[in-house]
Amino acid sequence: MDLKKVCIIGGSFNPIHIGHLILANTVLEELNLDEMIFVPCYIQPLKGDKDFASSTHRLEMVKLAIQSNPQFTLSDIEINRKGKSYTVDTLKFFKKKYENLYFVIGADNIKDFHKWKEPDTILKIANLIVTNRGGINIQIPEKIRGKKIISCTIPQIEISSTMIREKIRNGQSIKYLVPEAVENYIIQNNLYK
Repeated sequence: MDLKKVCIIGGSFNPIHIGHLILANTVLEELNLDEMIFVPCYIQPLKGDKDFASSTHRLEMVKLAIQSNPQFTLSDIEINRKGKSYTVDTLKFFKKKYENLYFVIGADNIKDFHKWKEPDTILKIANLIVTNRGGINIQIPEKIRGKKIISCTIPQIEISSTMIREKIRNGQSIKYLVPEAVENYIIQNNLYK
């Protein structure tokens, strides 16, 4: 079993942007981790819905965004599963390979963590890294205090995938909000219009 410290970051990455990359890099550096695995979730786009890029497009954008960082890797496990994926199942998959597993979650999601599928199993499998995403202060619910939970403060960056999609629809520039290769990919593939 691989002993390096590996962190999983999940999301729709629709599209991936510099906020995701800064968060991932900050977590790696602050916690001295070895690898960050980006795991895009499967989204079944509604027919004619311009808000969701296909799984293929989202995988390609993540690949382009992370290519310059050797500590960033990409997994298509949830996309290949199709349908609904649960964090616990994804972490069980990675735990077979990695002994030291971490999972990053925004503070905006921690209050409902106890409602997730098998939250206790998640905490047994992986260390939970809670970030201050969205300007929300980290308040660990009493039910899970004292577990394998690490807080990590990241730089405040007010960028969201929703905002980027709106800018594209309005004909505005997304330069510097996404890596240049991702911007070019979005333009070439006429995404989010």
